[in-house]
Amino acid sequence: MSVLNLRYFNPPSVLISLFRPPIRAMASLYDIKPRFQAVLRPTVERLAHAGVRANAVTVAALALSVAYGLCLAIWPFSNVLLLGLPVILLARMALNAVDGMLAREHDQKTRLGMVLNELGDLVSDAALYLPLAVSFAAPAWMMVVLVVLAMIGEAVGLMGPALGNERRYDGPFGKADRALAFGALAILTAFGWATWTWVPIVLVVAIALAVATIVNRARKVMA
Repeated sequence: MSVLNLRYFNPPSVLISLFRPPIRAMASLYDIKPRFQAVLRPTVERLAHAGVRANAVTVAALALSVAYGLCLAIWPFSNVLLLGLPVILLARMALNAVDGMLAREHDQKTRLGMVLNELGDLVSDAALYLPLAVSFAAPAWMMVVLVVLAMIGEAVGLMGPALGNERRYDGPFGKADRALAFGALAILTAFGWATWTWVPIVLVVAIALAVATIVNRARKVMA
């Protein structure tokens, strides 16, 4: 989307926050969401005035993720698809932000929308990341474990409202953090720089961060 402004994206600082979870109470890329939304707000206003519904945007994000995931599953070693993955992940995050803003700021909240939003995130994660179990230079089970842990983390975050708390998006390995990590690995894989020497180590770190995310969210939910 042309409205995206990359001046708000600082890869070095993002990587530091990703791999140093103790800093600033386990910071996550989710912390920059307000700035990301500010960039998208003019587009959201135009979409709302054009009659676009939040649920339609949610379904579009899901369809995009599933379609791209199917392509990755069929051609897991396609350099074109691997290089395109970060773009798809960014587009998905933008669509996710847009549907939320349409719902909250333009009186489009519905129960169906809440279900579509949460279920869509889980399905999209699985569709986009499970094929990477074949693509990446690491044992396939590691990516499978990461996807399962990501789903558990989201499920724990969803327990907030049921326990009288808010929906938790805490890191250090939330949705945006996963997108950054796996998108970067996809690029390195496409260029032939990701090898069996170090990729499994990175995924072990990612698994540890995913577990830390579950624990962190569980603590916040029960606080």
